[in-house]
Amino acid sequence: MLQLIGIFAAILILLPLTYLVIRTAGVGLEDLWRYITRPRTAEIALNSIGLALATTTLSALIAIPLAFLTVRTDLPWRRFWTIATTLPLAIPTYVGSFALLAAFGPRGSILQLWLRPLGVTQLPSIHGWVGATLAITLFTYPYLLLSVRSALQGMDPALEEASRSLGHSPVSTFFRVTLPHLRPAIAAGGLLVALYTLQDFGTPALMRFDSFTWAIFLQYRASFNRHLAAALSLMLVLLILVILILEHRARTQAKYYSRGSGSQQKQRLIPLGKWKGLAIGFCTLVALMTLVLPVGVIGFWLYRGVVLGGAGLSPFSGMLTYAFNSVYAASLAAIASVLFALPIAILAVRFPSRFSSSLEVSSYLGFGMPGIVVALSLVFFGANYLPFIYQKLPMLIFAYLILFLPQAVGMIRNSLLQVSPTLEESARCLGRTPWQAVRDVVVPLVRPGMISGAMLIFLTAIKELPATLLLAPIGFRTLAIQVWLATAEDAAFSQAAAASLVILAVCTISTLIILSQEGRRGVRE
Repeated sequence: MLQLIGIFAAILILLPLTYLVIRTAGVGLEDLWRYITRPRTAEIALNSIGLALATTTLSALIAIPLAFLTVRTDLPWRRFWTIATTLPLAIPTYVGSFALLAAFGPRGSILQLWLRPLGVTQLPSIHGWVGATLAITLFTYPYLLLSVRSALQGMDPALEEASRSLGHSPVSTFFRVTLPHLRPAIAAGGLLVALYTLQDFGTPALMRFDSFTWAIFLQYRASFNRHLAAALSLMLVLLILVILILEHRARTQAKYYSRGSGSQQKQRLIPLGKWKGLAIGFCTLVALMTLVLPVGVIGFWLYRGVVLGGAGLSPFSGMLTYAFNSVYAASLAAIASVLFALPIAILAVRFPSRFSSSLEVSSYLGFGMPGIVVALSLVFFGANYLPFIYQKLPMLIFAYLILFLPQAVGMIRNSLLQVSPTLEESARCLGRTPWQAVRDVVVPLVRPGMISGAMLIFLTAIKELPATLLLAPIGFRTLAIQVWLATAEDAAFSQAAAASLVILAVCTISTLIILSQEGRRGVRE
């Protein structure tokens, strides 16, 4: 049963890849070879790889210290810092990118206006690789933060206590014991950051950075011939496949659950001592850049439209309908993704084989494909083979499933790694069938991970732009569509600010639900 569900999910996810192969086949070998070997294509590939490496590395440098400080130390106001440093996940990267440009752009930015009395007429440009790296890092590091926090919450404190009893210092214990046990969580979170970077469209567009997604969009827009754009998209998929293979080979076969009862002990907080001020400063800087700055820019837009522009409450007109549509579609996507992710995660963790590994790798392919590629492939299949769901809500949910399934797979996989398989074996010895053991033992134990995965998909789906623009039913406007139309087409920044504020409010609730599952994860033997 699990294998059938996993195979069905893999087939659905591979549909966009089939579309790309069909489109690319229409180019011709000579033209295709000329296109993929030109210097411009190599530059785009190197740009994308460098961007993914930089954002993943910087995200780890931010997320790992934050997770450790908020979970394992006596940092003051830990709950506040946990919420404040996780909420940036609720901010769309295109909104965050615009906020950075509005605050630190070369001309007309807030910082440049402040420095004008000092004779500063122009600041160094943040467009290009620097701006794209900064923007994506600041608003995607929570993927890694949530994954590492989950692992720290579920880790057996007896392991660190044993290290300390052997004479190791807290720093030595962290690098010898804690960090190796966080490896699967770091890999899972880092993989999500890297794949999100490769498929992000809004940030490279605003930062004028030549990445795969921006080049694909320009190719689609500039020509009616979509074959070359499909070829470029296929190159991106191959790059993602290489990353997935390398990540899979880098994994170890170590077990991360405990066989004793010590894992149920309450974790002892590590005193920061003289480092407390530095830790608070680090958390404050992260919160200022990732939360206060974009919210401040949103507030500025709204203030100018409502108060200075005399618009009153008109920017919020229709916002209730947009919010309902967004929540409805994102909720269906979250439920569908978890139902498909659970069998894939169970097969990958409990029954490792080439088959289960292939299923897991295939589930990650969609997350790295640009939303515009997935959307156009589904338009092709819907118009030609599935007209009964073409331009219907199920088609949009299908796109969300393809794009965001790995987020649920990663969360559930991390939870399963900390659940001892002897619990399932005991259920089998008591007469349970394999399906009953999964239903009665595995699912309850990984439920917190399932809920977190669902909420993570909800957060991402509610912000998704290209797929929503192309696949949403006629008249079905979401908050993400409203933000894009208000900024890109109408220049109605107060309406964009209102929609962004509603997105932030809805996603804040989802983030709090994710955080509420901490402490319930990692139920062990």
